[in-house]
Amino acid sequence: MVEGSVRATGVAGLGVWITRTLPGAASTADRVRALGWAALVSPLLEVRPLNEPLCLNGVGALAFTSPNGVAAFTRLDDERGLPVFAVGDGTADAALAAGFATVTSAAGDVHDLIALIPARRQDFSGRLVRPGAREPAGDLDSALAARGIEATSCVVYETVATALHADSPEVRKLVSGELAAVMIHSPRAGRLLAGMLDGMTPVPARIVCISAAAARPLVEAGCTTVIVAAHPGEAAMLAALGAP
Repeated sequence: MVEGSVRATGVAGLGVWITRTLPGAASTADRVRALGWAALVSPLLEVRPLNEPLCLNGVGALAFTSPNGVAAFTRLDDERGLPVFAVGDGTADAALAAGFATVTSAAGDVHDLIALIPARRQDFSGRLVRPGAREPAGDLDSALAARGIEATSCVVYETVATALHADSPEVRKLVSGELAAVMIHSPRAGRLLAGMLDGMTPVPARIVCISAAAARPLVEAGCTTVIVAAHPGEAAMLAALGAP
């Protein structure tokens, strides 16, 4: 597992498989094409918004750990006045675009978000709510409770595996070398791909991961061409991808 770029000899294709959920995958594809690659959009996961009732009584701030959380929350509730803490710049941009006026980005991963919120405790009173996935990445609530902040998570969407499997064309192209790279945006996507590649490693294509947590199951599966972005965000993933 290394930090770096997919520029390398011996890579036959110019295709990059984008496994991110829609609609975010479409914007990723545009950025990948701008670098000179061909983009193959085929998500490993899909987002299903839920209609769970929300209760914001006593809530002083919101925390979002993905643009999907922002989209699902704003579909359910018109609240836009609460201050928002976002895990990264992409999530912060989504919150601003949705109409939230006060948005602070941790510019990193959930650990950076856990550090940011106590440091900005003076910016809100009451409890903090994280609208997010049924299976969240990281235990934000317990980590903040240990720092004296009451925090709760509410489920506003779920992610489920798509119909892709070990014999899908995307996986066959990845294993055969027809693709130059695959982009992994979450630990769960990393686990899904690792399961599909079980027994088929080594994979010649580079596997560009957003974080060490996303890369870990692939490394454990025996993949030797895993690249971890220098910073947990898509800009760093694209920097690692580089140009053909």
